[in-house]
Amino acid sequence: MEEELLVSGRMNHLIDPQLNIWHWQIPLYLFLGGMAAGILSIAALYFIRGREKDYSTAVRLTPFLAPMLLVFGLVALFVDLRHKLFFWQLYVNIKLQSPMSWGAWVLMVITPVSFIWCALHIKDIFPNWDWKFKWIYDIESFFNKYKKVLAWIMLIYGIILGIYTGILLSAFNARPLWNTSILGPLFLSSGLSAGAAATLILSKNKEERKQFARIDLVLIGIELFLIIHMFMGFLASTQVQIEAAKLFLGGPYTMSFWIFVVIMGMLIPALLEFMELGKFHIPAIVPAVLVIFGSLMLRFIIVYAGQVSRWLY
Repeated sequence: MEEELLVSGRMNHLIDPQLNIWHWQIPLYLFLGGMAAGILSIAALYFIRGREKDYSTAVRLTPFLAPMLLVFGLVALFVDLRHKLFFWQLYVNIKLQSPMSWGAWVLMVITPVSFIWCALHIKDIFPNWDWKFKWIYDIESFFNKYKKVLAWIMLIYGIILGIYTGILLSAFNARPLWNTSILGPLFLSSGLSAGAAATLILSKNKEERKQFARIDLVLIGIELFLIIHMFMGFLASTQVQIEAAKLFLGGPYTMSFWIFVVIMGMLIPALLEFMELGKFHIPAIVPAVLVIFGSLMLRFIIVYAGQVSRWLY
């Protein structure tokens, strides 16, 4: 009996075996948005707790990075858009079941809030700063009056943004590697860790650096816990998710993930920060840069590996 050859339209290099349509712009956007979310959440939390004077760098200085990170992230996202002139449709078509719709509106809130927060602290950075128009002073007085409300908005939306960077991927059921609820908390803790690392770099206060070294150690521990449980969940699940886990357990992404993300981005910084807390002199910039590098590589590797993982037919 003569065998028939089946030709499927899915056998397209842009669909199967790789979904090769998300390039560097998306993981870069996820990293920048996650780091900005971490910075803003930490700043808001310490302000609400009344620790602004104790941790002035985290509350007043580090948040100046957030608007730049958000703007560059949005530029990267805009570059990735195929039909750039229609980006505005995200804001006139609200779809509650769409993570992208949620993300667009979260960014619509958190971006101007980050600019306002920086404007309220600009005189802390530039003491001679003077607004040229009286109406700006009136706006500044208004937001200073309700600064705690602003901080709560920044905290809530910062946490949502941090989780959203993972949920954006986990909503894609067709990609087994992404189809896990752990990505949201993992990306949030990674963004918070990167935000704490930014304060470690900028702070000149020894006690503040030690506090954020402790915070970073806890966050790294949480990340490792989530990564371990993510792989345990995959290995105890369906065959396609076992195959997805194998991409990192002997597969093509094993070396890059475990060296760049886990060892260089988590274990080595954790060891250096632990040594710093134990009275050894370690330049704060070294573990902080490694943490930020690991956070960036986590997004790139998860995004690219997720496009390789697929359902078997």
